[in-house]
Amino acid sequence: MDSGTVIRESCGKSCSERKVENMNFMIGKQKYNKSSIQAMLMLAPVMVGFFIFTYVPIVYIIRYALYDYSGYGEPIWLGIENFTRAFKDKAFWESIGTTMILTFGKLLVQIPFAMLLALFLNKGLKCTGLFRVMFFLPAIISTAITGLIFSLMFQNFKGIINGMLMHSGIIANPINWMGNKWTALFVIGLASIWNNYGITMTFFLMALQSVPKELYECADLDGASSVTKFFRITLPMIGSTVRVVIMLAIVGSMKMNDLILASTNGAPAGKTEVVMTYVFKYFFGYSARVQEVGYASAMSVITGIILAIFAIVYMKFSNRFEVDI
Repeated sequence: MDSGTVIRESCGKSCSERKVENMNFMIGKQKYNKSSIQAMLMLAPVMVGFFIFTYVPIVYIIRYALYDYSGYGEPIWLGIENFTRAFKDKAFWESIGTTMILTFGKLLVQIPFAMLLALFLNKGLKCTGLFRVMFFLPAIISTAITGLIFSLMFQNFKGIINGMLMHSGIIANPINWMGNKWTALFVIGLASIWNNYGITMTFFLMALQSVPKELYECADLDGASSVTKFFRITLPMIGSTVRVVIMLAIVGSMKMNDLILASTNGAPAGKTEVVMTYVFKYFFGYSARVQEVGYASAMSVITGIILAIFAIVYMKFSNRFEVDI
């Protein structure tokens, strides 16, 4: 190798190194420019509020879970006694089981129903805007109001549902909807679906509108059916959105509280008690229960751990499923 080649290689190497150094310098300079500082200042109040109202209460809940505390006076140290009591509390675990049944039962209906509505609205037919508003209207109604409406609709003797069924000859006597666990869960699930399908439908519709239309045109040229296009094009393209929406719907359903309190309040005999209403009643001394903040905090910690484990398992499984698609 001659000296000229060596000089050219050394010059080329030094020039490339200088370019990398200049780029790193510019990137480092841009980290704290005027725009980024403004963005951080605008986010600061939100982040401070998020920290104060999210993480600080979590720390307090974990702390009170180790004490016998009624909401006033001095807490008494118990250690893990509250957790031991929770693991032995049959009603607590029954409420978790009821929560699971209600959550997955209603989502088996809500997710496909919201997807069908989103597919219908995505066709761009006439009056689509009107249908969007009509389908989304239940989502803006308070959950507590929804629970009250459905409890009145499904009353034993004055409820409109029993009246319609008796008038049409389907039933001879009124059905005691709230007197049986499964019929009461059916009413609660129906109310929750009606109150939440609009949000799920909106997410699905946004995802569908991002799918390139050229893919459907190519499928039409190949003679693909609507079902084939849905499973081969639509579902894989919106798979990430569907995965997140299902996760949010499951977590939101497992945190259901006000709908139960407004409709059944755990009746009959606590059979429709979900975990959040059970914890709520101990935390605030509601519905003839003694206020036990420490015990409620321990149950909250256990519930949070169960939710976290479920979320991690679900995301791991759904990630693999999405890759296989």
